[in-house]
Amino acid sequence: MVQLIDKRVCAELDGEFVVFLIGMRVNKPWKFWKWWPVAQAMPRMLIELAKQPDLGLLHARTHFGLTNTLVVQYWKSFEHLEAYAKSTGAAHLPAWRDFNKAVGSNGDVGIWHETYLIAPGKYESVYNNMPRYGLGRAGNLVDAVDKRREAKQRLRSAA
Repeated sequence: MVQLIDKRVCAELDGEFVVFLIGMRVNKPWKFWKWWPVAQAMPRMLIELAKQPDLGLLHARTHFGLTNTLVVQYWKSFEHLEAYAKSTGAAHLPAWRDFNKAVGSNGDVGIWHETYLIAPGKYESVYNNMPRYGLGRAGNLVDAVDKRREAKQRLRSAA
C-alpha cells in the first residue's frame, strides 16, 4: 500500500534540473503493427534508466489516455538527457532509428517532446495527503511551513 504523507510538504532540488515531457499519439489505431513497437520502446528505456541512476534520470511517471501516452521525466541536467539520447550503447538511439524507418512522417503514429530547463527559484510545488509524487519523487520533501507556506514564498526559498 502506498504511504500517504498527511501534512503539507513541498519538493526541493539542489541546483538546476530538467523536466522532460515525451509522448506518443496513435493516429491510426487499426495499424497496430506501426504503433505497438513505438509503445514498447519507452518502457524498455525507462527500465534501462532505472537500473542505471548515473545516467541522470531522477524520476519518471507515465500517464495513459485512449490514444495518447505521456511520460513526465525529471533529469539531473540537460547534459544527462542529451547524452542518453545520443548514446550508441543505450536503448534510445536504436528505437529512434527504428521509428524513423518504420513510421517517419507517414502520419500513423505521432511522437513529441518538450524540454524545460529549471533554474533554482523558478519552480514550486505542494503536496497534501499525497504519497511522494512528481517532483516530490525526484527531489527532497520538506515541510511547507514558514518560508515555504505559500507558493510565492516557495519560489523565493528555492533560489
